[in-house]
Amino acid sequence: MPAHRTRHVCTMAAALALALAGPSTATAAPTAPAASAQQSTEGPREVMFVGNNWDGTADVIESRGDFARIGRLDVIPDKDERLKEIHLDPIKLIYFLGVRQGPGEGHDQFVDDMYSTPDGSAVVVSRPSFADVVSIDLATGRINWRFPVSGYRSDHMAVSPDGTRVAVSASTSNTVHVLDIDTGKQLGSFATGDKPHENVFTDGGKYLWNMSIGEVTTALDEPWLDWTKGDRRITVVDADTFAQVKVIDMRERLDAFGRKDLSDAVRPVAFTPDESKLYFQVSFFNGFLEYDVASDRITRVKTLPKNPATSEDRTTWVNDSRHHGMSMNPQGDKLCIAGTMDDYATVVDRATLQEGPLVTASKPYWATVSGDGKSCVISESGSDQVTAIDFATGRKVASVPVGDHPQRVRLGHVAADWTSPSGG
Repeated sequence: MPAHRTRHVCTMAAALALALAGPSTATAAPTAPAASAQQSTEGPREVMFVGNNWDGTADVIESRGDFARIGRLDVIPDKDERLKEIHLDPIKLIYFLGVRQGPGEGHDQFVDDMYSTPDGSAVVVSRPSFADVVSIDLATGRINWRFPVSGYRSDHMAVSPDGTRVAVSASTSNTVHVLDIDTGKQLGSFATGDKPHENVFTDGGKYLWNMSIGEVTTALDEPWLDWTKGDRRITVVDADTFAQVKVIDMRERLDAFGRKDLSDAVRPVAFTPDESKLYFQVSFFNGFLEYDVASDRITRVKTLPKNPATSEDRTTWVNDSRHHGMSMNPQGDKLCIAGTMDDYATVVDRATLQEGPLVTASKPYWATVSGDGKSCVISESGSDQVTAIDFATGRKVASVPVGDHPQRVRLGHVAADWTSPSGG
């Protein structure tokens, strides 16, 4: 088994009141909707998509129960065409190779994020190395549409609650594009901080939050060199007009909370069901913080255990991550944390911030919630599998083999009788 390396959400009245209270002192990761406890036997079939970044495939697995693998989809059917295009353009080639040697850790990044259409007819995929977003017909495996992002790399996405719009971060152009999920037509875009990363729709799709993480591929990782990482901030926009509503500079909030030692690069996030609290991870930190949206301040911090086998040399941590991946159960009382560089995952009680058992996992990269809301599902990028952990007990319940370097895991849909287009 290869030794992989990794890197690297309904009411919002209080937040809106805050946003409209006046300009910020600064200038300028959706959790999936909770599914019903019982899956319908009619219409599209609920599944989970697992993006195998280095393979260029997406595994489709059961969204609950034993999480068994259903099939596999090739998300780079146009690979030869894209590579030819890249090799004929010296600038594109430079960036392509830069992605490979930087965030790709020596591998091409063929799938970062994916969301299916509500009817389960297509899946939309961001492909970092190809700097694009594509819609793939789930029945035929063919590309419906392709949207080249601005700049030279695509990254995290988010889908609106109604499933009609998809937002994608263009990480080298500091831009988020919002597309019609059926046609790929751009509906709008907005500027972000440096290296936009996580995107989250809130208030039923009225607002869109983007978290920028700055430069994470340099070796300038000592705390005193944090200023070299760029302009990192949370940008909140109106999801219809794309006008900026609020900018949140976590540097100011962290300093006010007494944690000048922590990076302000916001990584994965999780909102409480009422969206009053935001939990977030930051670069280099084995833990997470709690942010109260209405009062616009950090209220608590949780430091999680370190693995004694993990090097303290920050330059050895993939893309400035220590912990990368978090989700919250539908009830809003448990958080699931992926302790990436510390090789474990754990369920944390939100009231007490007490962690449960540390579940051994090989560089867990992402955490999401099962279709029935009972389990946290993590991607183990170091062992090419996904693992389900019971929210109630904090114990592992299942592991399923998937493709090379699984990263994002998202709930989605396929046709009730879906099978892999290529029989994979």
